[in-house]
Amino acid sequence: MWRRLGALILKELRGLWNDRRTRFVLVGPPLVQLLLFAHAATFDLDHLPVVLWDEDRTALSREFLAGIEGAKVFGPLYRVQRKAELDRLIDTRSVAFALRIREGFAADLSAGRPARVQLLLDGRQTNTALGILAYIQRIADSFSVRQLQSRGLQSRIETRAWFNPNLESRWFVVPGLVGILTQVITLAVTALGVARERELGTFERLLVTPLRPVELMLGKTLPALIVGLGEGLLIFVVGITLFAVPFLGRLEVLLAGLALFMLGVAGVGLSLSAISHTQQQAIVWAFLFMAPSVVLSGFATPIENMPPLIRAITWINPLRWMIEILRSTFLRALGFADLALPFAMLALIALVSLTAATVIFRRRVA
Repeated sequence: MWRRLGALILKELRGLWNDRRTRFVLVGPPLVQLLLFAHAATFDLDHLPVVLWDEDRTALSREFLAGIEGAKVFGPLYRVQRKAELDRLIDTRSVAFALRIREGFAADLSAGRPARVQLLLDGRQTNTALGILAYIQRIADSFSVRQLQSRGLQSRIETRAWFNPNLESRWFVVPGLVGILTQVITLAVTALGVARERELGTFERLLVTPLRPVELMLGKTLPALIVGLGEGLLIFVVGITLFAVPFLGRLEVLLAGLALFMLGVAGVGLSLSAISHTQQQAIVWAFLFMAPSVVLSGFATPIENMPPLIRAITWINPLRWMIEILRSTFLRALGFADLALPFAMLALIALVSLTAATVIFRRRVA
Protein backbone atom coordinates (compact mmCIF):
# COMPACT_ATOMS: atom_id res chain seq x y z
CA MET A 1 0.00 0.00 0.00
CA TRP A 2 2.70 2.47 0.99
CA ARG A 3 4.67 1.78 -2.18
CA ARG A 4 1.59 2.41 -4.33
CA LEU A 5 0.71 5.51 -2.33
CA GLY A 6 4.24 6.87 -2.54
CA ALA A 7 4.27 6.37 -6.30
CA LEU A 8 0.98 8.24 -6.67
CA ILE A 9 2.19 11.12 -4.46
CA LEU A 10 5.39 11.36 -6.47
CA LYS A 11 3.35 11.37 -9.69
CA GLU A 12 1.18 14.24 -8.42
CA LEU A 13 4.14 16.33 -7.28
CA ARG A 14 5.96 15.77 -10.57
CA GLY A 15 2.84 16.72 -12.49
CA LEU A 16 2.56 19.98 -10.54
CA TRP A 17 6.25 20.80 -10.91
CA ASN A 18 6.67 19.85 -14.56
CA ASP A 19 3.72 21.95 -15.68
CA ARG A 20 5.21 25.43 -16.06
CA ARG A 21 1.87 27.21 -15.84
CA THR A 22 0.81 25.31 -12.72
CA ARG A 23 4.20 25.96 -11.11
CA PHE A 24 3.85 29.66 -11.76
CA VAL A 25 0.27 29.76 -10.44
CA LEU A 26 1.30 28.04 -7.21
CA VAL A 27 4.23 30.35 -6.50
CA GLY A 28 3.73 33.69 -8.27
CA PRO A 29 0.17 34.83 -7.51
CA PRO A 30 0.29 34.08 -3.74
CA LEU A 31 3.39 36.25 -3.31
CA VAL A 32 1.93 38.98 -5.50
CA GLN A 33 -1.31 38.91 -3.49
CA LEU A 34 0.64 39.05 -0.23
CA LEU A 35 2.59 42.11 -1.37
CA LEU A 36 -0.53 43.76 -2.80
CA PHE A 37 -2.87 43.18 0.12
CA ALA A 38 -0.28 43.91 2.79
CA HIS A 39 0.31 47.33 1.23
CA ALA A 40 -3.23 48.11 0.03
CA ALA A 41 -5.46 46.50 2.67
CA THR A 42 -4.61 48.99 5.39
CA PHE A 43 -6.86 50.57 7.99
CA ASP A 44 -4.38 53.34 8.81
CA LEU A 45 -5.38 56.94 8.10
CA ASP A 46 -2.87 58.91 6.06
CA HIS A 47 -2.86 62.02 3.85
CA LEU A 48 -6.52 62.89 4.37
CA PRO A 49 -7.49 66.28 2.89
CA VAL A 50 -9.40 68.49 5.33
CA VAL A 51 -11.44 71.67 5.08
CA LEU A 52 -11.52 73.94 8.16
CA TRP A 53 -13.97 76.77 8.81
CA ASP A 54 -13.24 78.88 11.88
CA GLU A 55 -16.13 81.28 12.44
CA ASP A 56 -14.99 82.15 15.98
CA ARG A 57 -11.45 83.35 15.11
CA THR A 58 -10.23 83.37 18.70
CA ALA A 59 -7.12 82.06 20.44
CA LEU A 60 -9.05 79.07 21.77
CA SER A 61 -10.46 78.12 18.37
CA ARG A 62 -6.99 78.39 16.82
CA GLU A 63 -5.58 76.20 19.60
CA PHE A 64 -8.21 73.56 18.88
CA LEU A 65 -7.45 73.60 15.15
CA ALA A 66 -3.71 73.39 15.86
CA GLY A 67 -4.26 69.79 16.94
CA ILE A 68 -5.53 68.98 13.45
CA GLU A 69 -2.94 71.08 11.63
CA GLY A 70 -0.12 69.35 13.50
CA ALA A 71 -1.37 65.83 12.81
CA LYS A 72 0.63 64.03 10.12
CA VAL A 73 -2.36 62.00 8.95
CA PHE A 74 -4.19 65.13 7.75
CA GLY A 75 -3.28 67.12 4.70
CA PRO A 76 -3.60 69.10 2.60
CA LEU A 77 -5.60 71.58 4.68
CA TYR A 78 -8.13 73.95 3.10
CA ARG A 79 -9.47 76.98 4.92
CA VAL A 80 -12.76 78.57 3.89
CA GLN A 81 -14.71 81.62 4.99
CA ARG A 82 -18.12 80.89 3.46
CA LYS A 83 -20.51 77.95 3.50
CA ALA A 84 -20.60 77.80 -0.30
CA GLU A 85 -16.88 77.07 -0.43
CA LEU A 86 -17.23 74.32 2.17
CA ASP A 87 -20.17 72.75 0.31
CA ARG A 88 -18.25 72.78 -2.96
CA LEU A 89 -15.26 70.93 -1.51
CA ILE A 90 -17.53 68.32 0.09
CA ASP A 91 -19.75 67.82 -2.97
CA THR A 92 -16.76 67.33 -5.27
CA ARG A 93 -15.20 64.88 -2.76
CA SER A 94 -12.05 67.02 -2.63
CA VAL A 95 -11.78 66.50 1.15
CA ALA A 96 -12.26 63.55 3.50
CA PHE A 97 -14.10 65.60 6.12
CA ALA A 98 -14.94 69.14 7.17
CA LEU A 99 -14.65 70.72 10.61
CA ARG A 100 -16.54 73.90 11.51
CA ILE A 101 -16.11 75.94 14.67
CA ARG A 102 -19.12 78.19 15.16
CA GLU A 103 -19.04 81.69 16.55
CA GLY A 104 -19.18 81.74 20.36
CA PHE A 105 -16.83 78.78 20.85
CA ALA A 106 -14.45 80.67 23.18
CA ALA A 107 -17.29 82.44 24.98
CA ASP A 108 -18.96 79.13 25.84
CA LEU A 109 -15.71 77.72 27.20
CA SER A 110 -15.04 80.81 29.29
CA ALA A 111 -18.55 80.64 30.75
CA GLY A 112 -18.17 76.95 31.59
CA ARG A 113 -20.69 75.84 28.98
CA PRO A 114 -20.07 72.99 26.49
CA ALA A 115 -18.49 74.32 23.31
CA ARG A 116 -19.66 72.53 20.19
CA VAL A 117 -17.70 71.73 17.06
CA GLN A 118 -19.38 70.49 13.89
CA LEU A 119 -17.74 67.56 12.09
CA LEU A 120 -18.99 66.59 8.62
CA LEU A 121 -18.06 63.08 7.44
CA ASP A 122 -18.64 61.11 4.25
CA GLY A 123 -20.80 58.18 5.40
CA ARG A 124 -20.22 56.26 2.16
CA GLN A 125 -16.76 55.29 3.42
CA THR A 126 -17.71 53.84 6.77
CA ASN A 127 -14.31 52.64 7.99
CA THR A 128 -12.60 55.91 7.08
CA ALA A 129 -15.39 57.93 8.72
CA LEU A 130 -15.14 55.93 11.96
CA GLY A 131 -11.36 56.33 11.99
CA ILE A 132 -11.60 60.09 11.50
CA LEU A 133 -14.26 60.34 14.21
CA ALA A 134 -12.04 58.50 16.69
CA TYR A 135 -9.03 60.67 15.81
CA ILE A 136 -10.95 63.95 16.17
CA GLN A 137 -12.38 62.70 19.47
CA ARG A 138 -8.85 62.17 20.79
CA ILE A 139 -7.89 65.69 19.69
CA ALA A 140 -10.97 67.08 21.46
CA ASP A 141 -10.20 65.11 24.62
CA SER A 142 -6.61 66.37 24.63
CA PHE A 143 -7.85 69.95 24.17
CA SER A 144 -10.30 69.54 27.07
CA VAL A 145 -7.56 68.20 29.34
CA ARG A 146 -5.36 71.20 28.59
CA GLN A 147 -8.21 73.58 29.38
CA LEU A 148 -8.85 71.87 32.72
CA GLN A 149 -5.16 72.02 33.61
CA SER A 150 -4.99 75.72 32.74
CA ARG A 151 -7.72 76.32 35.33
CA GLY A 152 -5.93 74.35 38.01
CA LEU A 153 -8.01 71.19 37.54
CA GLN A 154 -6.10 67.95 37.12
CA SER A 155 -7.20 65.36 34.58
CA ARG A 156 -5.01 62.75 32.93
CA ILE A 157 -5.87 60.14 30.31
CA GLU A 158 -3.52 57.24 29.64
CA THR A 159 -4.07 54.79 26.80
CA ARG A 160 -2.23 51.61 25.98
CA ALA A 161 -2.83 49.22 23.09
CA TRP A 162 -1.94 45.65 23.98
CA PHE A 163 -0.28 43.29 21.46
CA ASN A 164 -0.03 46.06 18.82
CA PRO A 165 1.30 49.20 20.56
CA ASN A 166 1.47 51.36 17.42
CA LEU A 167 -1.83 50.04 16.02
CA GLU A 168 -0.19 49.09 12.72
CA SER A 169 -2.70 47.47 10.40
CA ARG A 170 0.00 45.25 8.81
CA TRP A 171 0.32 43.38 12.10
CA PHE A 172 -3.39 42.65 11.76
CA VAL A 173 -3.55 41.95 8.02
CA VAL A 174 -0.45 39.84 7.29
CA PRO A 175 -1.22 36.95 9.71
CA GLY A 176 -4.69 36.69 8.19
CA LEU A 177 -3.20 36.59 4.70
CA VAL A 178 -1.13 33.55 5.68
CA GLY A 179 -4.36 31.65 6.30
CA ILE A 180 -6.23 32.97 3.26
CA LEU A 181 -3.45 32.30 0.75
CA THR A 182 -2.73 28.86 2.21
CA GLN A 183 -6.40 28.03 1.80
CA VAL A 184 -6.34 29.23 -1.82
CA ILE A 185 -3.40 26.99 -2.71
CA THR A 186 -4.67 23.90 -0.85
CA LEU A 187 -8.17 24.28 -2.27
CA ALA A 188 -6.89 24.83 -5.81
CA VAL A 189 -4.58 21.78 -5.80
CA THR A 190 -7.20 19.41 -4.36
CA ALA A 191 -10.16 20.78 -6.30
CA LEU A 192 -8.34 20.47 -9.60
CA GLY A 193 -6.76 17.09 -8.88
CA VAL A 194 -9.46 14.62 -9.92
CA ALA A 195 -11.09 17.10 -12.33
CA ARG A 196 -7.80 17.44 -14.23
CA GLU A 197 -7.44 13.65 -14.43
CA ARG A 198 -10.97 13.34 -15.84
CA GLU A 199 -10.44 16.11 -18.36
CA LEU A 200 -7.16 14.61 -19.58
CA GLY A 201 -8.62 11.10 -19.72
CA THR A 202 -6.10 9.63 -17.24
CA PHE A 203 -8.57 9.08 -14.41
CA GLU A 204 -9.85 5.86 -15.99
CA ARG A 205 -6.26 4.58 -16.10
CA LEU A 206 -5.95 5.14 -12.36
CA LEU A 207 -9.13 3.14 -11.76
CA VAL A 208 -7.68 0.02 -13.37
CA THR A 209 -4.54 0.17 -11.23
CA PRO A 210 -4.32 -1.73 -7.89
CA LEU A 211 -5.03 1.57 -6.10
CA ARG A 212 -8.06 1.47 -3.83
CA PRO A 213 -10.41 4.50 -3.53
CA VAL A 214 -8.98 5.42 -0.12
CA GLU A 215 -5.41 5.25 -1.47
CA LEU A 216 -6.42 7.31 -4.48
CA MET A 217 -7.95 9.94 -2.22
CA LEU A 218 -4.86 10.02 0.02
CA GLY A 219 -2.66 10.31 -3.05
CA LYS A 220 -4.59 13.42 -4.05
CA THR A 221 -4.66 14.87 -0.53
CA LEU A 222 -1.07 14.54 0.68
CA PRO A 223 0.54 16.42 -2.27
CA ALA A 224 -1.85 19.30 -1.63
CA LEU A 225 -0.82 19.33 2.04
CA ILE A 226 2.86 19.34 1.10
CA VAL A 227 2.44 22.18 -1.39
CA GLY A 228 0.12 24.12 0.92
CA LEU A 229 2.47 23.81 3.88
CA GLY A 230 5.41 24.96 1.75
CA GLU A 231 3.44 27.96 0.49
CA GLY A 232 2.25 28.79 4.01
CA LEU A 233 5.80 28.74 5.39
CA LEU A 234 7.03 30.85 2.46
CA ILE A 235 4.34 33.47 3.11
CA PHE A 236 5.12 33.29 6.84
CA VAL A 237 8.82 34.01 6.22
CA VAL A 238 8.03 36.89 3.86
CA GLY A 239 5.62 38.37 6.40
CA ILE A 240 8.08 38.44 9.30
CA THR A 241 11.09 39.52 7.22
CA LEU A 242 9.78 41.91 4.58
CA PHE A 243 6.89 43.42 6.58
CA ALA A 244 8.54 43.10 10.02
CA VAL A 245 5.48 41.54 11.63
CA PRO A 246 6.60 40.08 14.99
CA PHE A 247 6.14 36.38 15.67
CA LEU A 248 6.03 35.91 19.44
CA GLY A 249 4.60 32.40 19.64
CA ARG A 250 5.96 28.91 19.06
CA LEU A 251 6.44 27.54 15.57
CA GLU A 252 5.09 24.09 16.48
CA VAL A 253 1.74 25.62 17.47
CA LEU A 254 1.51 27.38 14.13
CA LEU A 255 2.48 24.26 12.17
CA ALA A 256 -0.05 22.10 14.02
CA GLY A 257 -2.77 24.62 13.28
CA LEU A 258 -1.80 24.78 9.60
CA ALA A 259 -1.84 20.98 9.33
CA LEU A 260 -5.36 20.65 10.77
CA PHE A 261 -6.55 23.60 8.73
CA MET A 262 -5.23 22.18 5.46
CA LEU A 263 -6.79 18.78 6.20
CA GLY A 264 -10.19 20.43 6.53
CA VAL A 265 -9.72 22.49 3.36
CA ALA A 266 -8.39 19.45 1.49
CA GLY A 267 -11.57 17.55 2.37
CA VAL A 268 -13.65 20.36 0.90
CA GLY A 269 -11.45 20.49 -2.20
CA LEU A 270 -11.68 16.74 -2.78
CA SER A 271 -15.47 16.87 -2.48
CA LEU A 272 -15.62 19.67 -5.04
CA SER A 273 -13.23 17.81 -7.31
CA ALA A 274 -15.25 14.60 -7.07
CA ILE A 275 -18.48 16.29 -8.18
CA SER A 276 -16.81 18.25 -11.01
CA HIS A 277 -16.38 16.86 -14.51
CA THR A 278 -14.03 19.59 -15.74
CA GLN A 279 -11.41 21.91 -14.25
CA GLN A 280 -13.63 24.88 -15.05
CA GLN A 281 -16.42 23.46 -12.89
CA ALA A 282 -13.94 22.81 -10.09
CA ILE A 283 -12.70 26.41 -10.25
CA VAL A 284 -16.27 27.76 -10.06
CA TRP A 285 -17.06 25.56 -7.05
CA ALA A 286 -13.82 26.62 -5.35
CA PHE A 287 -14.63 30.31 -5.90
CA LEU A 288 -18.14 29.83 -4.49
CA PHE A 289 -16.54 28.39 -1.36
CA MET A 290 -13.72 30.93 -1.04
CA ALA A 291 -15.74 34.16 -1.16
CA PRO A 292 -18.07 33.48 1.82
CA SER A 293 -15.24 31.75 3.66
CA VAL A 294 -13.15 34.94 3.67
CA VAL A 295 -16.10 37.20 4.50
CA LEU A 296 -17.12 35.00 7.46
CA SER A 297 -13.57 34.51 8.76
CA GLY A 298 -13.21 37.72 10.76
CA PHE A 299 -10.31 38.79 8.53
CA ALA A 300 -11.66 42.30 7.87
CA THR A 301 -14.78 42.63 10.05
CA PRO A 302 -15.27 41.41 13.64
CA ILE A 303 -17.37 38.29 13.97
CA GLU A 304 -18.93 39.76 17.12
CA ASN A 305 -20.62 42.45 14.99
CA MET A 306 -22.38 39.89 12.75
CA PRO A 307 -26.02 38.81 13.30
CA PRO A 308 -26.50 35.75 15.57
CA LEU A 309 -27.36 33.41 12.69
CA ILE A 310 -24.26 34.44 10.71
CA ARG A 311 -22.09 34.06 13.82
CA ALA A 312 -23.38 30.51 14.19
CA ILE A 313 -22.48 29.72 10.57
CA THR A 314 -18.89 30.94 11.13
CA TRP A 315 -18.33 28.02 13.51
CA ILE A 316 -18.09 25.62 10.55
CA ASN A 317 -15.69 27.88 8.66
CA PRO A 318 -12.12 26.53 9.03
CA LEU A 319 -10.60 29.86 8.00
CA ARG A 320 -12.15 31.57 11.04
CA TRP A 321 -10.30 29.29 13.46
CA MET A 322 -7.05 29.40 11.48
CA ILE A 323 -6.97 33.20 11.52
CA GLU A 324 -7.60 33.14 15.27
CA ILE A 325 -4.64 30.77 15.72
CA LEU A 326 -2.43 32.86 13.43
CA ARG A 327 -3.12 36.18 15.14
CA SER A 328 -2.82 34.60 18.58
CA THR A 329 0.55 33.01 17.83
CA PHE A 330 1.92 36.02 15.97
CA LEU A 331 1.03 38.73 18.46
CA ARG A 332 -0.07 37.08 21.73
CA ALA A 333 2.28 34.07 22.01
CA LEU A 334 -0.57 31.73 23.00
CA GLY A 335 0.05 27.99 23.28
CA PHE A 336 -1.94 24.81 22.74
CA ALA A 337 -3.86 25.11 26.01
CA ASP A 338 -5.00 28.67 25.27
CA LEU A 339 -6.09 27.70 21.76
CA ALA A 340 -7.88 24.48 22.66
CA LEU A 341 -11.20 25.57 21.12
CA PRO A 342 -9.78 26.57 17.68
CA PHE A 343 -7.74 23.36 17.51
CA ALA A 344 -10.74 21.24 18.50
CA MET A 345 -12.96 22.91 15.90
CA LEU A 346 -10.34 22.49 13.15
CA ALA A 347 -9.96 18.81 14.03
CA LEU A 348 -13.74 18.33 13.94
CA ILE A 349 -14.09 20.17 10.61
CA ALA A 350 -11.23 18.10 9.13
CA LEU A 351 -12.85 14.85 10.30
CA VAL A 352 -16.27 15.78 8.86
CA SER A 353 -14.94 17.15 5.55
CA LEU A 354 -12.61 14.20 4.91
CA THR A 355 -15.35 11.72 5.79
CA ALA A 356 -17.73 13.47 3.40
CA ALA A 357 -15.04 13.52 0.72
CA THR A 358 -14.43 9.78 1.18
CA VAL A 359 -18.14 8.99 0.82
CA ILE A 360 -18.51 11.18 -2.29
CA PHE A 361 -15.29 9.82 -3.73
CA ARG A 362 -16.36 6.19 -3.29
CA ARG A 363 -19.70 6.86 -4.97
CA ARG A 364 -18.13 8.71 -7.89
CA VAL A 365 -15.50 6.02 -8.39
CA ALA A 366 -18.07 3.24 -8.15
